[in-house]
Amino acid sequence: MVSTFEVLAEPRRREILDLLYAGERHVGELVERLGMPQPGVSKHLKVLRAAGLVEVRQEAQRRWYRLRLQPLVEVDQWLRPYRDLWERHLDALERHLDAMPEEGGR
Repeated sequence: MVSTFEVLAEPRRREILDLLYAGERHVGELVERLGMPQPGVSKHLKVLRAAGLVEVRQEAQRRWYRLRLQPLVEVDQWLRPYRDLWERHLDALERHLDAMPEEGGR
């Protein structure tokens, strides 16, 4: 089984997720927006589906894809401590810069 992080490591898959963030899209629209051949887009969608990041519904001859939020919530939860660490470092930098004397009497 492929991990969510391995799936998200592929830039084209992230592009697909970015497009689906705006709402449900059919395969043809994804092909057009990505400028990729349909088999390539379908391959990425298959991987995203297997990872549980997207779901599909069939309407006549079209397949419509949309995001599944739960796996992304899990990624966000894993990233939270790192985001907190980054924010603490930025806060420390801001305090350091605020404490520096102004140059040239500005």
